[in-house]
Amino acid sequence: MSSVDFRQAGQPTPGPQTTNLADILERVLDKGIVIAGDIKIDLLDIELLTIRLRLFVASVDTAKKAGIDWWETDPALSSRARRHALEDENRELRDRLEALEAPADDSAGRDVTKERNET
Repeated sequence: MSSVDFRQAGQPTPGPQTTNLADILERVLDKGIVIAGDIKIDLLDIELLTIRLRLFVASVDTAKKAGIDWWETDPALSSRARRHALEDENRELRDRLEALEAPADDSAGRDVTKERNET
């Protein structure tokens, strides 16, 4: 049998650079990536269903730079938005209640609300 020498003379040849998953993820989140696709279901040339999918993967800072901040105003995702939604609903209900309880004067100038409460 012959012996084979696997040692290379001189400098090793550079191969492709290796990047780990963390580097790739950091780059994607820093720049952002958009994935788009459409699903169509047709039957005998009649379009039955179309689903359009759009996926934007980015960091929060990158998304805000792109003008995307819906998670800050969605009550299901933000406690601050939930609090504001409850305050708005409470204010609206108080206004409606005040309008219902406001004295309603009839043409004779009597307080109809007071008469209703006395009966």
